[in-house]
Amino acid sequence: MAIKNSTASLSLDGKVALITGGGTGIGKSIALEFARAGASIAISGRRPGPLEEVTQQIKSMGREAIAVPTDVSKKSEVDVLVETVNQEIGKIDILVNNAANGGSGPSLLDSDEQRWDEIIDTNLKSVYLCCHAVAPTMIERGCGNILNISSIASLRASEGARIYGIAKAGMNFLTRGLAVDLAPHNIRVNCIAPGAVQTDMLAADVGDTPESWEQLGNFIPLGRVGQPIDIAATALFLVSDASNYVTSQLITVDAGLTEKM
Repeated sequence: MAIKNSTASLSLDGKVALITGGGTGIGKSIALEFARAGASIAISGRRPGPLEEVTQQIKSMGREAIAVPTDVSKKSEVDVLVETVNQEIGKIDILVNNAANGGSGPSLLDSDEQRWDEIIDTNLKSVYLCCHAVAPTMIERGCGNILNISSIASLRASEGARIYGIAKAGMNFLTRGLAVDLAPHNIRVNCIAPGAVQTDMLAADVGDTPESWEQLGNFIPLGRVGQPIDIAATALFLVSDASNYVTSQLITVDAGLTEKM
């Protein structure tokens, strides 16, 4: 459906959004931002504690929210997750695949099969499973938005993040292919590749001190490390009516870092 004017709405009133990896970092920020825009929110993750904290924050805004602890690399758990959301707060309008496992690690040849499987399953297989579970209902309803959270590690052979980059590059291609498959059903599929964002996962790599964040920020063209809200704001645009002619796109949100590396 084409927008009728140039001031397209960023409102998500009446929408139901499922965000995987929604208990911390970028996923938490996306969940809160979507709630502020009017959506009912379902979040999943492996740790119940952070999930419950986020749902309480959302409920304090007067929005509906549920937390469903889930290992999204397992089909049986994804099926339960999607069914729970559909039954408790409504059919899913927006799916955000944000669950991640990666960061620095051994070189590709020094990694073992277990580590390969862990990273590929969480960062790529989970996206396939969640899309596969959610898309049929979106197709029946003739609308929907899927947003995948990738990484600039997918764009270059990042030191210490080879498997993670491979998984995220696979996500990028999945985004493009699925966007073409689902476009006839009025379902848009897009992807964000964040740069250096101040999260627990990045802190484990660079060190969680003011000095380490300042040093990293000095290397970035815009002069600062990204915050989760920087990604959440772009995510809101991509799932709202303001971007309803945008699909199959990879949007890099990195303050120019990729061009400098």
